[in-house]
Amino acid sequence: MTTVRTAAEAPNTTRTPITRTHVAAAVMGNALEFYDFTVYTVFAVDIGKAFFPNHTPYMGLLLSLVTFGAGFATRPLGAVVIGLIGDRVGRRPAMLLSFALMGVAIIGLASTPSYAAIGVAAPIIVVTMRLVQGFALGGEVGPAMAFLIEAAPSRTRGLVGSWQSASQSVASLVGGFVGVFVAMMMAPAMVEIWGWRIAFWLGALVLPVGLIIRRSLPETLHHEEAPSAAHPDSAGFLAHWPIFVLGLMTILAFTTSTYVRLFMTTYALTTLHIGSSAAFGASIINGACGIVFTLAGGWLSDRWGRKAAMIWPMVVYLLITYPAFALLVQRHDAWTLWIVTALVSALGSLSAGSALVWLTEGLRKEIRSAGMGALYATAVAVFGGTTQPLLVWLMHATNQPLAPAFYLIGTTLVGLVAMVLMRETAPAHLAERAA
Repeated sequence: MTTVRTAAEAPNTTRTPITRTHVAAAVMGNALEFYDFTVYTVFAVDIGKAFFPNHTPYMGLLLSLVTFGAGFATRPLGAVVIGLIGDRVGRRPAMLLSFALMGVAIIGLASTPSYAAIGVAAPIIVVTMRLVQGFALGGEVGPAMAFLIEAAPSRTRGLVGSWQSASQSVASLVGGFVGVFVAMMMAPAMVEIWGWRIAFWLGALVLPVGLIIRRSLPETLHHEEAPSAAHPDSAGFLAHWPIFVLGLMTILAFTTSTYVRLFMTTYALTTLHIGSSAAFGASIINGACGIVFTLAGGWLSDRWGRKAAMIWPMVVYLLITYPAFALLVQRHDAWTLWIVTALVSALGSLSAGSALVWLTEGLRKEIRSAGMGALYATAVAVFGGTTQPLLVWLMHATNQPLAPAFYLIGTTLVGLVAMVLMRETAPAHLAERAA
């Protein structure tokens, strides 16, 4: 019996060459989300005063960060719902949906009146916007990474895929510049009242552009794909359990590292009592180093394999974390803050450059979008959403300013164990070289 396939089901063996515009469109959602996260972290104190004014400064900051973390709760749901759309309908419609939802959330947050204006409705609206945003980003990463891996030539897949992680650093860099600009141009009282909202509205300006260029993306779901030794024989989720377990451990390490670095501005302001301009400068340094070294990590993984590109920078990262933070706490000045931020950002980003590529390559196409999204969203929801509130609580409860260093050391060890145990997923010539 001959099976007749519809046009939507038929494999498409003609691949449209991936362009810079395609890459930019695929990573734009992740960039917008992390721009929002960076801006929220930079202005966490001001946001706390706007929506939680009847508390002590410590409780206002903690409630602000808990609100920030609320969006992580809906990430796994978004990953499954939008990820399944990506696996069954197409990568492009899934990415359009997630980006549109991000737009609703960021505009909603920027438009919410303060507690003084509408009372308890204000924090309720803010939490709701964070939940929508978390749902959107949960469904963003899986389809976007699947598109990048499927559209890129095998010889440059690591570099192309690393742009997804690098986009986070682009966002951190832009968000840091916006924070410095707003802090320099406005009086603190004005920043507290409405200046922080400007930063969110600036991010919203990319929404129309992003939706237009995402509509032009080629669809990669129906491309034929050669079998890979890295894939399980079965296409079911349970057959991929080693990748899910090791991936969860790996993303744990990179997620905590990312959010500790994003926390450096708040850490410098509230714990080290470093001036605001110097503290905002840490976000700029984190973003600049992240862009360069994430792409360098992806490039190296195209030459030496995914495992080697992840493991060795992480070993050095583990060794320097405590001395770097100890020096920062001892000196608590701008130059030390910038040097420590640059060091941990460079090493963490170099290792992270190929992590999402490894995870995406290890999943069969039939479950790649939902599987990658669910794995990433679950890890980030559990560890990303709790990192900053947990650090604030730990430092307050123990009176120990080195709590971020101890936390990083523990999570980095977990990630290193997973990296050693993982299977190489790079193309055959790289896997042979890395073996």
